[in-house]
Amino acid sequence: MSRLDVTEKIITAKVMKGLKWADVAAKLNLSKEWVTAACLGQMTLNAEQAKIIAEIFDLSDEDQKWLMVTPCKGSLPTAVPTDPLIYRFYEMINVYGTTIKQLIHEEFGDGIMSAIDFKMDLQRVADPMGDRVNIVLNGKFLPYKQF
Repeated sequence: MSRLDVTEKIITAKVMKGLKWADVAAKLNLSKEWVTAACLGQMTLNAEQAKIIAEIFDLSDEDQKWLMVTPCKGSLPTAVPTDPLIYRFYEMINVYGTTIKQLIHEEFGDGIMSAIDFKMDLQRVADPMGDRVNIVLNGKFLPYKQF
């Protein structure tokens, strides 16, 4: 048994039960983005959260314990993603990464955007030319320090 096995159980149960990530997140009173990442094995749940997830997805006590293990972050099986949607993010960073970097440095100085002190919001935006995906990545700026 591994955390990956538990992730597969969660995905299977989600499909079989016809659940939406937003509905699961509502039961935890957390964002759909964070809860989805947690259920996919990228975040650590506390005991109370793990119990709720276990109940929702009919997981065993052993599975529940795996939900509380600190994961090895990063879920892509290859360096260059092969899934078309995920690849588009890779492509966006390849095309706009240096632009984003330059604009962040110009605005904030030398540092990075945290992916730990971080929030994400994904929304559907109606558009007569075809609905659009609006993703906001909100990370704390962490300046490099001199020592």
